[in-house]
Order: sequence, then structure tokens, then C-alpha cells
Amino acid sequence: MLPPFALARLRVSHPTATLLFLLRWLLIGSLIGALAGTASAGFLVALDWATRWREAHPWALALLPAAGLLIGGAYHYVGNRVVRGNNLILDEIHRPSQQLPLRMVPLVLGGTLATHLFGGSAGREGTAVQMGAALADQLTRWLGLRPRDRRLLLVAGMSAGFASVFGTPLAGAVFGLEVFLLGSIRYDAVLPSFLAAVVADFVTRAWGVGHTHYPTLAELPLTPLLLGCTLLVGALFGLTARAFATLTHGLSRVFGRIAYSPLRPVVGGVLVAGLLWVVGPVRFGGLGIPVIVEAFQHPLAPTDWAWKLALTALTLGCGFKGGEVTPLFFIGAALGSALAVVLPLPVALLAAMGFVGVFAGAANTPLACTLMGLELFGSHAAVYLALASVVAYLFSGHHGIYSSQVVGQAKHLRFGRQQGQRLGDL
Repeated sequence: MLPPFALARLRVSHPTATLLFLLRWLLIGSLIGALAGTASAGFLVALDWATRWREAHPWALALLPAAGLLIGGAYHYVGNRVVRGNNLILDEIHRPSQQLPLRMVPLVLGGTLATHLFGGSAGREGTAVQMGAALADQLTRWLGLRPRDRRLLLVAGMSAGFASVFGTPLAGAVFGLEVFLLGSIRYDAVLPSFLAAVVADFVTRAWGVGHTHYPTLAELPLTPLLLGCTLLVGALFGLTARAFATLTHGLSRVFGRIAYSPLRPVVGGVLVAGLLWVVGPVRFGGLGIPVIVEAFQHPLAPTDWAWKLALTALTLGCGFKGGEVTPLFFIGAALGSALAVVLPLPVALLAAMGFVGVFAGAANTPLACTLMGLELFGSHAAVYLALASVVAYLFSGHHGIYSSQVVGQAKHLRFGRQQGQRLGDL
């Protein structure tokens, strides 16, 4: 047993150490949030301009292969190390080796804007997350931080990027904590992640950059029938997420057979442009936010989600840049909306459950997706959103859009032997 003076010292040292930790990460988290929030604000403004320009000039789609050559060449000759994007960040969290190069920021920013400017089907989360993490990692050297702090910086940078690009600070904070280790959360990064996410969201809004507004869902009692429908659609969303991840990785391997990497997005760009001319470049190119909003208003065609899934997998699989999350929102919302013609649930609720459910299954982040649903659609349908996210997470299996995710806790006991392995190695 410790003597009384030692116990008194322990009681004093603990709150003092906690206060110092709080003040230290308040400063660092604010710096990360300011950097990521400012970068996201500029990115969102530029992306909005690129989208409006492309929609006003439909002929620009013909230049998508040329944009692919430019993007592929830039990464081949200048950014060979950072071409893996989010997966490189996850690998650095698990096995730190080298600081993320600052050139990751202009490369992913320019590549994403070029992809959207000429009609590729891609998102924006990957860009914001990579910019946030790369900028945060520079603080390791600038502030002379210890190597053990670097993991916290990277997690906080990812949280800040995600929160600022979607306007969801709670979901962004938990996304950074949840995404790199499937089935587990790293609690020593809780404070840095939340501080960076909140500041990043505040800074983005302070720059006058807004976000898409979605309808607030009405309250609906949970009956046995509606519970069964929710579990059913959650399973469908999880299987859809699994199909998207499998197709994207499969196409990436197919295009990887082209020895000269800058030609991969050229060939893929020809295919994407051709398909978009057939199905509609405005409806299925770029982010597709107008279609996502439409999904909450009335049932969509049962093929809309499938076209977006195929086009996004092809766009990203061949080497164009952007993100997967907003297209996953499109896929999930469109699928949920289409199901409203056969299920006794409101179309807006089904669209919202698909919105978060497909993302939860593809990114393996059910808690972040549940919080995102609450932040975007209100708390009245919290049970539905949570159940859809969790069931989709379970049904997607050990598959996902991030091949460098490590299985921290298997989703099912029968897959326990896969714990500790990367999804890309399974």
C-alpha cells in the first residue's frame, strides 16, 4: 500500500497531467482543424465551380481520357508514393515509417478537380481526408513532436478532413477513430480527434462555405413489421457495399495489368465517358448530389443505384481521383428510395437508411455513420438509422473500400482467425 504522501502526489499529478494533455492537444488540434478546414473550404468552392462548369459544357466529357492521362502522369512521375491515398495513411498509422509528403495535397486536390471537371463519377471525402492527414503530419516536424504523437496527428487529421467536407463534426471525429482498425476504436486519440473535427468544421463554415441540407425525418414508432423491414434493408445495403468494394478492387487489379500506369485512366476514361453518354452525364457524373436530394422526395428508378455503383467503381478503379463516400451516399439513397414501392416505410426514411447504411458497410464505420445520420437527418429516426448501419456493417463481411484496414475485432466468431490481418490480404 502506498504511503499517504505518495497518494496525495498521485491525486495531484493526475489532474495536472490531464490538464497539460488537454491544453497541448487543444493547441495542436486547433492547428490541425484550421489547416484542414481551410483546405476543405477552398476545395469545396473549387469543386462547386468545376461541377457547374461541367454541367454547362457537356462536351467536356470527351476530354475525360485526356484528364486521365494528366492525372496518371502526375502520380507516375511525381507522386508514386502517395498514389495509394487513404490506404497509405492507414498504413502509416499501423506501421509508421515515413512522413507523408506535402505534395500529397496538391496532387489529390488537382486530380480530384480534374476528375470532376470532365465528368468522372467520384466523391470528395478521400481528397479532404488525405489533405487533412498530410497537413497534420507536417506538424510532426514543425512542432518537433515525438514519434508516438504522430499516430494521433494522423487520426486527428483524418477526422478534421472528414468533418469539414461534410459538415458533420461528431461523425468526422468518430470516423477517424473507427476507420483504421475494423471493430475497434483507439481511445487515446479521442480528444485530438474531437478537437480537430470541431475546429475544422467551424473554420470551414467561417470561410462562408455551406453544405447540402437534407430533410429532417419524422418520428415513426418501431413495430415488429417495420423492425423486420429495417433489418432486411440493412442486409441489402451491406451486400451492396460489399459488391461496390469488390468491384472497385477487382477493376483496379484489371487495370493494373497495363504496365504504363498513366494509360490506365486513359483507357478507363474512354469507357466511363462512353457509358455516361448513354445513361446521362449530368445525372450520373460527378458527385450526384441533386439525385441524392431527389431520392428523399419520391422513389427513384430501380437502376439508378446500379449505374452509379458501376460508374464509380470504374472511375476509381482505373486511377481517377476523388473519394467513394458521396457516391456511396448516392447508391444507398437511390437503392433505399427505389425500395419504397415495395416496403411499408416512408421514402425519405428508406433513402436516409440507405445513405448511411451502404457507407457503413463499405467503410466499416457503423458508429460514425449512425452519428452522421443524426447530424444530417435529426434524432427522430435514430433507431432506424442505427439498425440499418449496424446490420449493413455486419453483412458487408471483412470487405471494404480501404484495403489497409486491419481487422481488430472480427465481425463474426467464425472469422476470428482473420484478426490482425489487412482486408487487402484476406
